[in-house]
Amino acid sequence: MKKTILLAAAALLSMGTFAQENKEGFEFTVVKENPITSVKDQHRAGTCWCYSSLGFIESELIRMGKGEYDLSEMFIVYNTYIDRADKAVRTHGDASFSQGGSFYDVIYGMKTFGLVPESEMRPGVMYGDTLSNHGELSAVSGAVVAAIAEGKSKSLQVGTDGKPLWKKTVEAIHDIYLGKRPEKFTYKGVEYTPQSFYESLGLKAEDYISLTSYTHQPFYTSFALEIPDNWRWAHSYNLPLDEFMEVFDYAINEGYTIAWGSDVSPAFNKSVASLPDEDKAQELSGSDMAHWLNLPASAKKLHTKPQPQKWVTQEERQKAYDNWETTDDHGMQIYGIAKDQLGNEYYMVKNSWGQGGEYKGIYYASKAFVRYKTMNIVVHKDAIPKAIRKKLGIK
Repeated sequence: MKKTILLAAAALLSMGTFAQENKEGFEFTVVKENPITSVKDQHRAGTCWCYSSLGFIESELIRMGKGEYDLSEMFIVYNTYIDRADKAVRTHGDASFSQGGSFYDVIYGMKTFGLVPESEMRPGVMYGDTLSNHGELSAVSGAVVAAIAEGKSKSLQVGTDGKPLWKKTVEAIHDIYLGKRPEKFTYKGVEYTPQSFYESLGLKAEDYISLTSYTHQPFYTSFALEIPDNWRWAHSYNLPLDEFMEVFDYAINEGYTIAWGSDVSPAFNKSVASLPDEDKAQELSGSDMAHWLNLPASAKKLHTKPQPQKWVTQEERQKAYDNWETTDDHGMQIYGIAKDQLGNEYYMVKNSWGQGGEYKGIYYASKAFVRYKTMNIVVHKDAIPKAIRKKLGIK
């Protein structure tokens, strides 16, 4: 009798475990979560680099005990677009002019141009909207920049103030579509310039470090990532993959968030990005995980529930970068760690696509996926373990 009861109990336990493992959908349990500000919506503008970076900076201000701020993306975007236009002209069109950018554009921008509150320069106000739509802006400003950068003029006309006329034209276009940049403003009863406002926040641009992990450059040195949106040629420190991933967990567990640049275009299925293992995942049905991004419709069910994850090697990661399977798609903010019902670990991600998706603008990216598809991250230097900082020569 006792043996029968034990066998029945074991069978029920086994059935329960099987049902849990095969249950459709994801159930996440938070392991560690750091403060973030509200989810924003970049809408119809290629400005994820700015939204993710400023979200990261806003979390930094909370961590520093400065309180919660809502910083203007459009102020940084305006200044960055003008600088990028200048670079395109100076390189005769070899540097691209587009809506994209990098985390460094915000780090450089806040030090060089300052910061302003969202209330001083909001998206969409110049055309009666509350969200950005930069399609027409890019068409108009891009045409001017291309005409100059790729033109055959042997010299450019300069105004009586010494400023190139084309640049004044591009600034006027941005004034029309984005609004004029504030020179002075009052915030909570205090008058600021953008520069004095930045300085009042206690931020130090030099404290923020970009990290990456690729083998075509020496480890423990820095280099400029060879991607079009790194048009300022900013450098990232290069770490071996395991040490690179060590930074993620150390940063989150020490109370820091991360600006995360990644290839995500094929991955975010119902707000979850994962990397199912070729040999262990259910319903794989003969697909080749070396090309998992091109899974047939019948295999896409893999990404609708937890699966064992594939842990790529440094070599596999490098190959995906070299053959353009990993590209500079999207910037987001990582702010926490969670587990699914199988025990797989994920990073909690704040996106800038509004409140859509299953988790109202929050996404979950498995550690396996992040290991494979991350282009680079930006963190506060103190969010890097001391032993790794020492190897990089960062004090």
